[in-house]
Amino acid sequence: MSKKTIREFYQVNAKYIDDLYFLQTELLKLQRHIDQHKLRVAIFFEGRDTAGKGSAIARFTQFLNPRTYRTVALGKPTKIERSQWYFQRYFKRFPNGGQIVFFDRSWYNRALVEPVMGFCSDAQHQLFMEQVNLVEKMLTDDGVILVKFWFSIKAIEQKKRIEERISTPLIQWKVSPVDLAAQEKWEEFTAYKNKMFAQTHTEHCPWLIVRGDDREDSRIESIRYVLSLIDYEDKSPELTGPSANKVFKWCPQ
Repeated sequence: MSKKTIREFYQVNAKYIDDLYFLQTELLKLQRHIDQHKLRVAIFFEGRDTAGKGSAIARFTQFLNPRTYRTVALGKPTKIERSQWYFQRYFKRFPNGGQIVFFDRSWYNRALVEPVMGFCSDAQHQLFMEQVNLVEKMLTDDGVILVKFWFSIKAIEQKKRIEERISTPLIQWKVSPVDLAAQEKWEEFTAYKNKMFAQTHTEHCPWLIVRGDDREDSRIESIRYVLSLIDYEDKSPELTGPSANKVFKWCPQ
C-alpha cells in the first residue's frame, strides 16, 4: 500500500465525523451513569478476521475515562490456564461494579476458531457448547449486562482486507496464521458459525449481527445499539437506535 493509498485509507466523510462526535459524547454520559450506579457491562466483539472488531472497540473507547473501562484481548492460554476450567481466565477479566469491559474476542474462540484450527478437541468444543448458555444465564441473572456482537463481512471483502494488512507496514502486525487460513477455511468457519448461532442465541443473551462491510457504518451502528440498551441521565432526545438492517438479532434461516 503506497503513501497515497494510506491517505485514502484514512479519509472519512464529514457526516461520519459528526455522528461519531455525537455518539462518543453520549458514551461519556453512559459511562458516568454506569459508574454512579455500579452497573457491570461486558461487550463481546466477535467475527471473522478483519471484520472490524478492533477498530470498533477503538471508536467506543477513544474518549472514555480509562479509570472505569478496560479492553481485553487475550492471547494463547498459559500452561496454568490450560489446566483450569475454560471460562476461568475470562471471569478474572469481567467488570466490577461501575465498569465496562470490551472483549476483543471472547470465550467464543472455543466455538469457532479453536475447532476450525485444531486448537481444541471435539470433546472440549462439545463441553463448551453445553455449558456456555448456563454460564451466560447465571451472569445475566446476577445483573451483568452482556452484549454479544458478531461483525459480519463477505468473503471478497475479507480477502481485500487481508491483502491490505499484508501490504501495509503499519498494520502488518495484525496478520496471523488464522488470517492467512481464513479464505481457505471460509466454508468450515461458516459451518461452525452457524452451529454457534443456533445453539448459543438465547433470549437472555442474543447474538447481535453487525454488517461490517462498511467500516464506518458498523462502528456507528454498534455504538447506537449499546446506547439504546440503558436509560441514562441527560440522554439526548436526538439519539436514535441502530438501523434495523445494520444491527439486528440473529434468527434462523
